[in-house]
Amino acid sequence: MKILVIAAHPDDEVLGCGGTLVRFNQERNESWIAILGQGITSRYPQPAQADPTLLKALQNTSQEVGKMLGAKEVFLHNFPDNRFDQVALLDIVKVAEELLKRIQPDVVYTHHGSDLNIDHVLLSRAVLTATRPTMGQSVKEIYGFEIPSSTEWSFGEYGSFRPNVFVDINRTLSTKIEAMKRYKSEIKDFPHPRSPETLTALARVRGSTAGLQAAEAFTLIRKIQ
Repeated sequence: MKILVIAAHPDDEVLGCGGTLVRFNQERNESWIAILGQGITSRYPQPAQADPTLLKALQNTSQEVGKMLGAKEVFLHNFPDNRFDQVALLDIVKVAEELLKRIQPDVVYTHHGSDLNIDHVLLSRAVLTATRPTMGQSVKEIYGFEIPSSTEWSFGEYGSFRPNVFVDINRTLSTKIEAMKRYKSEIKDFPHPRSPETLTALARVRGSTAGLQAAEAFTLIRKIQ
């Protein structure tokens, strides 16, 4: 099985499906990660003012994390952080389409559309556009993931994340947490949702919903059999 993760920011790939990716790669599937946004530039008045050294370090971390998760390759793009709404949606769709053409994945994991972060919302829509089920489309399954500190903070104002697929990550949760710790600019102290303690607690809660020790939860957007 060929799996493609399309995420908006560095660390979203870990938060959304890091444990699942490690497990599936251990089971001899193949996976690729695409991160379309720069990350961290929204913390500056203008993206051009961002420290290039920090941006390069973040990119290096994404590559390192990709190896930890078992991905064959990590593709990094440069859409402006938290400013996807300043880019033509078609431009984002085109990047997603090129990734699909290059990899021909069977399964895609991406953001759930009910989210506070505008980049997550627009990327979700772009991926759904790029993966529309036309003849010759390789993608047979699409899953939406949640991003702690973003999906739940919409408080249901933009729809709600209602997972109906649960992946057992009890054996890979520790790798997910260690991968997240590599993102030193993104990991936070408890009780922040991106703290190791809260990420572990969320995995336990999602697991308990499905009778598991730990899980990542997804919404099944489409499956073609």
